[in-house]
Amino acid sequence: MTGNNGPFVEVISAEALASRARELGKQLTEEYRDREPVFVGVLHGSLPFLSDLIRQVETPLDVDFLALSRFGEGGKVRIAMDTEISLEGRHVVIVEDIVDTGLTLSYLRRLLETRDVASLATVTLLDKAPRRIVEVPLEYRGFEVGDEFLLGYGLDWEGQYRNLRSIWVVLDLASLQSDSASLGEKVFRAHGDNLTT
Repeated sequence: MTGNNGPFVEVISAEALASRARELGKQLTEEYRDREPVFVGVLHGSLPFLSDLIRQVETPLDVDFLALSRFGEGGKVRIAMDTEISLEGRHVVIVEDIVDTGLTLSYLRRLLETRDVASLATVTLLDKAPRRIVEVPLEYRGFEVGDEFLLGYGLDWEGQYRNLRSIWVVLDLASLQSDSASLGEKVFRAHGDNLTT
């Protein structure tokens, strides 16, 4: 933990995130050299991580995106926005912000495997292993985290806080829910960030 600001505690600094992106980028460069992979970012949470990660991969690559949504009482997953690039015969790297239960990622991997990809791997920034329900391959992971509610660096609460440059744990979710604006200002001020909309 690098700082405490009441109901928020910074748990992964911007420097640690940048360092881990460099390390993962080096691994991915070695693994995918001369294979021209497609990095598929899962919207919206993966955007900051994907952006930092691909700039550390020193081999030609493509980038595409897809979005998933849940519907119905059972929370079934469906594709809300699909990739534009054909993935057939390609080496695909799924980029996630966080994997917890594994249910969504398991669905996504099964779906992409039906598209005759040459290979499939997942890189996730955060692995929330204590919440795992379905075991799912995670070939590359940034950090393993506990069961806390996290914000920043792509992770949100009702669409807010994705633009924090580091990751914070919420110690008092009730305070966040009752007064998200003032609490958010404290976090941005404490971290030297500017609140953008």
